[in-house]
Amino acid sequence: MSASVKSYAAVDLGASSGRVMVGRVGPDSLELSEAHRFVNRPVRVPEGLRWDILSLYGGVLDGLKAAGQVDSVGIDSWAVDYGLLDADGALLGNPVHYRDSRTEGVAQKVWATVPAPELYAATGLQYAPFNTLYQLVADRLVGARRLLLIPDLLTYWLTGEQGTELTNASTTQLIDPRTRAWSYDIAERVGIDLDLFAPLRQPGDPAGLLRPEVLEATGLRGPVPVTAVGSHDTASAVAAVPASGERFAYICTGTWSLAGLELDAPVLTEESRAANFTNELGLDGTVRYLRNIMGLWLLQECVRAWGDPDLGELLLDAAKVPALRSVVDAGDAMFLAPGRMPERIAEACRVSGQPVPASPAEVTRCILDSLALAHRKAIDEAQRLAGHPVDVVHVVGGGTRNALLCQLTADACGLPVVAGPTEAAALGNVLVQARAHGLVGDLAGGRELLTRTQPLTRYEPQGDSARWREAQARLAGD
Repeated sequence: MSASVKSYAAVDLGASSGRVMVGRVGPDSLELSEAHRFVNRPVRVPEGLRWDILSLYGGVLDGLKAAGQVDSVGIDSWAVDYGLLDADGALLGNPVHYRDSRTEGVAQKVWATVPAPELYAATGLQYAPFNTLYQLVADRLVGARRLLLIPDLLTYWLTGEQGTELTNASTTQLIDPRTRAWSYDIAERVGIDLDLFAPLRQPGDPAGLLRPEVLEATGLRGPVPVTAVGSHDTASAVAAVPASGERFAYICTGTWSLAGLELDAPVLTEESRAANFTNELGLDGTVRYLRNIMGLWLLQECVRAWGDPDLGELLLDAAKVPALRSVVDAGDAMFLAPGRMPERIAEACRVSGQPVPASPAEVTRCILDSLALAHRKAIDEAQRLAGHPVDVVHVVGGGTRNALLCQLTADACGLPVVAGPTEAAALGNVLVQARAHGLVGDLAGGRELLTRTQPLTRYEPQGDSARWREAQARLAGD
């Protein structure tokens, strides 16, 4: 390998799987390969739904061993969840899963102290029942002396160093997106002690060196630095959107769809709150202004219920089903919990007076049409609320493999869709590490490198956009 090419291990943890990817970066090259992939299978115990964090850490160690010698390691994961440590730095229990029911009704209790409009004006975060703030109010915190978000917890186990990376911290509903610092006023009013959190880190900051025990377990030669990246996987994925200029929207697709814009400042209006848009922090002072949509979770749960049929054949059959026959609100909280997803989708169609999808192909087409419709609505409203028009939609993440969804999104939005890269979070993770070590320039430079080195597919809008307007009106009950 050329001395000018460096290798970076990107640990990228999703809600259903984890992976360790190796990015090799040179002045004019960027290659990504998979070293190890492992299942992320939450466990339901008598007290609720929990992450199997020890299995995940074991997968990380196995992945680093498979990756071979690297110049740095970075970790990103899903947001909002955390581990609690005692005074000796020992984990107090398996982290609670954000789909656990413990936060039911908690938001209403918080709003009695800090009204929802005031909370949004201070933190810019959309309402979701599992936001960290609501989890902390629901949590007894007995014996807890430190709280580490999931990527920071794994980084601590690798290095012995504690920190709180900013892009992930911005999803706690305890950060002021204007100052990019803690909102002490909000924390005090809801009874949360911010001393629980380790000091804030920025993407690109050093996060320690792999401990001797980790070097022994992985076979790596030290010293190997760990670099703070955009540790919220959406922050890393947006960093890997291969866009030029500012007039673009993005959709990070996977278990969730995160659809929105990259802005220079948050949008904290009451109209924005009512539309349930969130202001999360990104790289280089940017704001990820977006809406959470249930995403391919709907299809994943259906496929599981059907006994894991061949997905390629299922999508081919779905493409033959008449378009927009039935649609559901892909952001409805009724779809949040696991189990019985085909029946719940059918029931939603029945209640709204639409034809009830019966076959797996019909249910799949309903899901994909509904997701495309939700993408359309989110991007239209984001442009209007932010006063930020766009010319193109970039789709990144696992959904880029779903050509039907990409084409339907282009049709629904009436805009060209550029799909790729698929492993956007890992690539964004790698780019931040490469920047920290002087191999890549600013955010625009990293995106330009992605455009030159990664496979991208363009979808042009087809058909009559009036059909999508009619479907959106039908869903709204107009």
